Amino acid sequence: MSGPDIRVAVVDHGAGNLVSVREALEDAGAEVAFVRRPDEMAEADGLLVPGVGAAAPAMARLRRQGLVRPIRAWAAAGRPMLGVCLGLQLLMDGSDEDGARTLAIIPGRTVALAGAPRLPHMGWNQVERTREDPLFAGVTPGEDFYFVHSYAIRPAPGADAVTLATTVHGDRFVSAVALGSVHGVQFHPERSGRVGRRVVANWVGLVRDRARP
Repeated sequence: MSGPDIRVAVVDHGAGNLVSVREALEDAGAEVAFVRRPDEMAEADGLLVPGVGAAAPAMARLRRQGLVRPIRAWAAAGRPMLGVCLGLQLLMDGSDEDGARTLAIIPGRTVALAGAPRLPHMGWNQVERTREDPLFAGVTPGEDFYFVHSYAIRPAPGADAVTLATTVHGDRFVSAVALGSVHGVQFHPERSGRVGRRVVANWVGLVRDRARP
């Protein structure tokens, strides 16, 4: 391949590991564009929502940027999307962290980690898959990934089928999901070494497959 054949839009809402995310995506063969306005999403094949910090400030920035409706429309159209850490939490209906109403793409809420021996949950921990998905192709079950968070998602009753993987830190929490073309991970694949880069490459492969005529 002479150069990147797909373009990934990375939402820049002011709180994300954008340099590391860009490097991981480019290593996987994608062209990367940081987007701050809806029109900057137009030429993209995939959409990545990163993030660190709290939901309410992130949602406030997305609203100011006019990106809430376009992100929802992207998911509703069945186009590939990946939420990372806070980006996963923003996919839910709302957050108990600060009462924020979030994107409502996946039914459920973000709740405090229960029974945690310490917070934030920071460092390497096992990601135990509950079902197979192309996002984890070639990744050994139970591999360690890097986490930094104090809250995690809780799918709504009846929406448990979205769960791809769980992790234990005190109580067990959901660490990866998939709903149609939307994926989300609580860990930081861009900071998780070889296995994290494999997850990013797998997602870029899904974007590439969807973009082919």
